[in-house]
Amino acid sequence: MRAVAQRVSEAKVVVDGETVGEIAGPGLCVLVGVTHDDTKEKAAQLARKLWSLRILPDEKSCSDVGGPLLVISQFTLYGDARKGRRPTWNAAAPGPVAEPLVDEVVAQLRALGADVATGRFGADMKVSLTNDGPFTVVLDL
Repeated sequence: MRAVAQRVSEAKVVVDGETVGEIAGPGLCVLVGVTHDDTKEKAAQLARKLWSLRILPDEKSCSDVGGPLLVISQFTLYGDARKGRRPTWNAAAPGPVAEPLVDEVVAQLRALGADVATGRFGADMKVSLTNDGPFTVVLDL
């Protein structure tokens, strides 16, 4: 699994003009990509990492301050543009594999006590956020 975690003061996802997920920080906006060999165990590991990642102000984590998370699926995190100008998506897991694992990350975060908002899997989403810092971390599991 791959995630891009951004420290935010606010973030939201809009689909067809409707806000489907929104948080007010300090918190994290997290883009999650899934590859073919990912498992529920990796999803749980990613959730624990995100919940305890100390990138909020004063080196705090979401678990320390009850910070919310906005989790958004993004298969393009596994895009490969090393050759040519058009990325390939071969490393990205197909929807039937990826969606349950993104859902598992969300479920595990909620089980840890996190306030989690989400995007809508497979939708054309408009994501807006205020990156606080800016502070962005890429996590590969």
